[in-house]
Amino acid sequence: MLTSQLEPSMSETPVSEEVAVAPSKPRMFKRLYQWVLHWAETPYGTPALALISFAESSFFPIPPDVLQIALSVSRPKRSFFYAAVSSVASVLGGILGWVIGFALWALVSDFFLNIIPGVNQTHIDTVTKLYQSNAFLAIFTAAFSIIPFKVFTLGAGICHVPLTTLIFASLLGRSLRFFLVATAIYFFGPRIKVLLDKYFEWAAILLTGLLILGIVSIKWLMH
Repeated sequence: MLTSQLEPSMSETPVSEEVAVAPSKPRMFKRLYQWVLHWAETPYGTPALALISFAESSFFPIPPDVLQIALSVSRPKRSFFYAAVSSVASVLGGILGWVIGFALWALVSDFFLNIIPGVNQTHIDTVTKLYQSNAFLAIFTAAFSIIPFKVFTLGAGICHVPLTTLIFASLLGRSLRFFLVATAIYFFGPRIKVLLDKYFEWAAILLTGLLILGIVSIKWLMH
């Protein structure tokens, strides 16, 4: 009786309150984004960059570019150092993703498919088809572009793509991506941050397209 008196009926609960109970996903991502960004203002920016770069390659949703850009803008002369940290840690994280897909997928697939943003069965099936045609190019493209990299590292393990293929394609793609950001900040300083924040995704798409076009052109000329 007491419980029924304390709990309001559904008709008495405003719709706005029901919606407010669970924060929207965009709000959650924004908070996570701000959490990543705040490490640039602490003495632990470099270790945080390494950990976030590592985690993003297998399960973390926020790309390390966010923190790398903030750190590089505050210390432009260390831009290439931060790029190296991001690249190495990201490749190591990719190896973890490969191991999860290769050896543990049967045990953890439900968790990744239902909990981790950007990972679902449709994406895994798409990656599987891409690996059947050219695994190296698929991994390289994902490593360089804004495509969720973790789907490709997990998929590489699931599809039993050779670990060496994953490592070399990831190292090439990730290094190109992070060192391009470092180069822009090193030469243009804080002014470029606004452009990177606003147009990074479009620039990544354009550059990825140009790189793929270049690779295809070279392959065509060699025949």
